[in-house]
Amino acid sequence: MARSLTILGATGSIGRSTVDVVLAHRDELRVEAVVGGRDAQALANVARKLGARFAALADEKGGATLKEALSGSGIDSGAGPSAVIEAAERDADVVLAAISGTAGLSPTHAALKSGRRIALANKESLVCAGAAFMAETRRLGVEIMPVDSEHNALDQALAAGRNGDVEKAIITATGGPFRTWTRERIEKASPAEASAHPVWSMGSKINIDSATLMNKGLELIEAHHLFGLEPERLDVLVHPEAIIHGLVQWSDGALTAGLALPDMKVPIANALRHRERLAMDLPRLDLAAIGRLSFERADETRFPCLTLARAALQAGGAMPTVLNAANEIAVEAFMAGRIGFYAISEKVEMVCSTFSRRSISAPVTISDALAIDEEARVAARRLMPP
Repeated sequence: MARSLTILGATGSIGRSTVDVVLAHRDELRVEAVVGGRDAQALANVARKLGARFAALADEKGGATLKEALSGSGIDSGAGPSAVIEAAERDADVVLAAISGTAGLSPTHAALKSGRRIALANKESLVCAGAAFMAETRRLGVEIMPVDSEHNALDQALAAGRNGDVEKAIITATGGPFRTWTRERIEKASPAEASAHPVWSMGSKINIDSATLMNKGLELIEAHHLFGLEPERLDVLVHPEAIIHGLVQWSDGALTAGLALPDMKVPIANALRHRERLAMDLPRLDLAAIGRLSFERADETRFPCLTLARAALQAGGAMPTVLNAANEIAVEAFMAGRIGFYAISEKVEMVCSTFSRRSISAPVTISDALAIDEEARVAARRLMPP
């Protein structure tokens, strides 16, 4: 029987890959609702293509355009925050949570319902409110399946043994566009150069997080909450080929790795059906053709954002929330040409240092997380040049 699916963030990069997976498995997946940001026409196109029952646009001003674009389709629609929450709460077996940034916090939390599966691609749910979010999933009996390729690979690798036997869980990084650059050259990097990811096609903000390695730091925080592993049992390994996405080192010395070509449709398909794998018509991994896989340790001297994220994870409390908010403001300033590349880590460190002296507890609710997030953003904006 077909499982019903709601896609939060249907017009983004993860959403578009999910659409491809659904279209390849129409007999196994039925779409209940789709949610988009500002592009009403793109959302209407997705809703029609998938035969969704409801479409919600986050931008309230686009409601009329969305309704007109769906005219005659029989698809209901709405716009604004309440419509997005309505979509998240509609009956569905699986909700793919792929709204990026803190905008995805409330809809993802609203999607938590007893017996439901959340295919999680919104990292802020765990970085900004990990303890609260995971406590709620346990209370409701919600199954969380990670969509990020690294966490999805770890999830599969961890099935090879017991959590208590894990010596180290390792996520991989391509190293970003500056992997071989000197610190002096990186210091002069432009936003365009920082946005040029060598493997993945992602949005500009995530690309820059990959260039600073902040993305890997945030993924360590996610892994801590997803798998219940202490900071000292989590690590990052640079692997430019992006074939191995996650590894588990066991207490007996064995190593289990998750390998796949760098295509997000692979972890998405796994997250949607998990132990009932969807057959995907994708290129197969040919290790003989690839020939060689290489690895190196992350250089935290050239990429200090990874160090800052490790420190925030170790400190706990509200520090991961503060780190994420300060980083978003700093990256925004860098993209606008107002600060240099290394000023991103400098500004983030200044904000984190200010908040660390206050010993703020970890947010207990999503509202708490959003309040801390806003306070940290205000503090970060004060440090940015006009």
